[in-house]
Amino acid sequence: MNGNIEVTYKVVTQKDLNLSIKLEELLKNEKIVKAIKNEFAKGYRNIDIKIDSELNDSFKLETIKEHYSFTVLKDDFADIITLVEEDATNRKLLKKDCFVELVDIKTVD
Repeated sequence: MNGNIEVTYKVVTQKDLNLSIKLEELLKNEKIVKAIKNEFAKGYRNIDIKIDSELNDSFKLETIKEHYSFTVLKDDFADIITLVEEDATNRKLLKKDCFVELVDIKTVD
């Protein structure tokens, strides 16, 4: 195969935060409800938050990580993980309890 692929990865650790929270769960928290009332209904009494329908939306809390990229030949596709680990080691990014996570793989002409 001719051409190259661009590989993007990030270095993560066991202590990084990666948490998904549903909005319904969030609105059950008394401190969150109180903060919403204080911000949007300040000065009003007997206010309650009503949910029209079931909330299935969620959001993620995660540690912000820098993304690193490099280019390899398409022939090296099967060895991408090894090549990513080598690139991270060469850049001195891997430390104790760290590992790499692929973010994106793009074909480049």
